[in-house]
Amino acid sequence: MSSYLSLMMFPVLMLFIFSGFPIAFSMILVATGFGIIQFGDVAAYQLLTKIEDTASNSILAAVPLFIFMGAMLERSGIAERLFEAIHMWTRRLPGGLGVGAIIMGTLFAASSGVVGATEAVIGMLAIPVMLKHHYNKSLISGTICASGSLGTAIPPSITVVVLGPVAGVSVGSLFSGLLIPGFLMAAMFLIYIVGVAYLKPQMAPRVDESEPEESLREKMRVTAVALLPTMLLIFTVLGTILMGLATPTEAAACGALGSVLLALAYRNLTRGVLWHAAIKTMNISAMILLIVMGGSMFAGVFFASGGMATVQSMLMDTGLSPWMILGLILLIAFIAGFVLDLISVVLIIIPVAMPIVRMLGFDEIWFCVAFLVVLQTSYLTPPLAPAIFYLRAITPPEITLKHMYWGVVPFIIAQLVVLALVLAFPSLALWLPDLMSGPSW
Repeated sequence: MSSYLSLMMFPVLMLFIFSGFPIAFSMILVATGFGIIQFGDVAAYQLLTKIEDTASNSILAAVPLFIFMGAMLERSGIAERLFEAIHMWTRRLPGGLGVGAIIMGTLFAASSGVVGATEAVIGMLAIPVMLKHHYNKSLISGTICASGSLGTAIPPSITVVVLGPVAGVSVGSLFSGLLIPGFLMAAMFLIYIVGVAYLKPQMAPRVDESEPEESLREKMRVTAVALLPTMLLIFTVLGTILMGLATPTEAAACGALGSVLLALAYRNLTRGVLWHAAIKTMNISAMILLIVMGGSMFAGVFFASGGMATVQSMLMDTGLSPWMILGLILLIAFIAGFVLDLISVVLIIIPVAMPIVRMLGFDEIWFCVAFLVVLQTSYLTPPLAPAIFYLRAITPPEITLKHMYWGVVPFIIAQLVVLALVLAFPSLALWLPDLMSGPSW
């Protein structure tokens, strides 16, 4: 059978997805159907091998642990304490409420890695306060969407935990490679908010000076109680991975235990909190790992049937330069991010893209970091931005889709600037991994 038949797997997959069929089952069905057509009964052995590979991958065990940690931070009231501590320090700044939301998003992203949970928590905490102080509704929308999206670009990110094994790249190296671009993105968000508040005060009015302000002693107390334990949790998870002291799975287990101990210390650890966190963890983990398994089966059939060699020869025959091919891959990822969740984009594109990237001589860690920045940008980009749909579910009626669409534009531009910097200056993504020599996991 011609290897060109394998290329039909992608349009058939898109047909299933657009018809409303679940993504995981779409990939499994397409892989099974084309596997039987290409290899007959042997396909069953190949597909079962992919199931076993997914089930035995120790790195993927970090996924439910990170999700549980984020769910505990959300359900136990730790996030509310953190927002209160940040709000006390930033509310007098130009755009202080927006600044606080971005800082909250950065810290929450660095302690959980779950994108949707981050945006929902920040939105529920910050939107009522920002509306009360008459912030521009587009600025509110963009700020909440941008702060929530940082969970993709700031480790520990669930997307990175999945991407690493699929791309054959060290998860620890990806975490360290993402740090500088991720924090640079958060810094650009902060600069934009402060700049808008300074130049157009009507968009982000300052807090009324007549409102009582907490004493320095009270601020220090609240900070010590709310912020320091969270920073310790971040170090437990991220610091141990970057220093090579723990694998992502071990660090995630420590983080999950740490979130339970924090809830216990704050006297918020109840049977209901644990139950809801466990149920949420089970639901999200089952969804993600089933998608990972489907993607592994899909990629296995595609590779075995010669699809990868066909794609490589087609790209080489176009006469495009290596940089143009790289740009084409990133553009496809950007478009795919409109209609698919981030994990699905990784599992569909990365198995095809990574051999091409290696063949063209590009650094694989640098490419993966650029790929993740592109995914985060597509996560914010209308009209099908997942970030906007998350926001729509938690906002009051006076904030409309028009406000949301206009609000995310400046933050998309900031992300594109970061992408351009990463592409132009690879050291932004490679300096830390080289410095730390990259842990092997």
